[in-house]
Amino acid sequence: MNITEHLNQQLQGRRPGFSLEQIFYADPAVYAHDLDILRQRWFCAGHVSDLPQRGDYITTQLGPDSAIVVRGPNGEVRAFHNVCRHRGSRICLEAQGHAALLVCPYHAWSYDLEGKLKAARQMPETFDASDYSLKPVALKIIEGVIFLSFANQPVDFTLAAPALKNMFGAYGWADAKVAHRALYAVDANWKLAMENYHECYHCTPSHQEFSRLHTLAKPKAQRSESEHILLASAPDCGIEVAEFEAWPVEPDTEELVRVIRSSLYDGTVTGSADGQPVAPLMGDIKAYDGGCSFAELGYLSSFLAYADHGLIYRFIPRGVQRTEIEVIWLVSNDAVEGKDYDLEKLIWLWHVTSLADKKIIEMNQAGVNSSAYEPGPYSLMESGTELYIERYANELAKALKAA
Repeated sequence: MNITEHLNQQLQGRRPGFSLEQIFYADPAVYAHDLDILRQRWFCAGHVSDLPQRGDYITTQLGPDSAIVVRGPNGEVRAFHNVCRHRGSRICLEAQGHAALLVCPYHAWSYDLEGKLKAARQMPETFDASDYSLKPVALKIIEGVIFLSFANQPVDFTLAAPALKNMFGAYGWADAKVAHRALYAVDANWKLAMENYHECYHCTPSHQEFSRLHTLAKPKAQRSESEHILLASAPDCGIEVAEFEAWPVEPDTEELVRVIRSSLYDGTVTGSADGQPVAPLMGDIKAYDGGCSFAELGYLSSFLAYADHGLIYRFIPRGVQRTEIEVIWLVSNDAVEGKDYDLEKLIWLWHVTSLADKKIIEMNQAGVNSSAYEPGPYSLMESGTELYIERYANELAKALKAA
């Protein structure tokens, strides 16, 4: 039996409502199929405030694919494959930088900020530079947040765009800036990292800092009243976010998206050590509403918005059991560090939470690697993870059938 047949057998025999078999978290062949699936979808690459001037660029990666996102001469943001059209070298080697021209460090082929080849030394007379522009990468910008897809024909963004625009717009993210970013290297399969971020069953035992602020740590039945009060009062504070879900378990041509509202405990207004403000209110928000908003896009991007700051979570698969989690903190564009916000206080909650997540995800992977591991049942508080995995399993089954 070849690996494709074995994987199909595993998927056909899996129990609904249970976690995946070990092979899906440990096998290089599965990881290769995962990258094919992820490449067809959209993921967050960052925020436009990282590109304030012409020639500013960031790079981002998914598996073997790398992209350059650069602000061009007319102010437009474009994305290109980070692959020289000569012999394939990477062009931009840093995560962030500035350049008047994109120059390959190998043989000095040079491209302008619109991706056109401008210089290639010692080429024959028949060489036509116009045939060797950088290859574009699909790009969308929603309220300042940058999304990319490495697919030639990405899945449809029609449902996702207005849902994200509504949430990001409510918090003024188009006029936000990056206050801080941190990278957390996790020795675990990307799916274990994402499963962890789609449930709060682990929040009470693992995230005491989060749990004393957010009612999401409680079972849904115990927080329904506070959620109702939050949704009713939010418009008076200038925060109107429509909850939305398009996360079918059967594969379709639409990008996956979910937006939810969640309340904080009484006396808590934001995600900080004491639950009190850590930065100026964002956008057109008039007052703290006692809540926050979460969003998920596709398989690799998550977002959290408080009234005074926001967070972007980027999940970056690096290997079968290696994932990087980049956390980006956003504040109002005119907020000044040291005057309007203290950086340590701003990042405290989600730094300690991310360190704890790294630990528990790696413990999860270590256990999954054991010969004693077998799939276990999801709890009532893990419905988000269950839905995530059901969709993934069905999408993988479809990909294997087409292979």
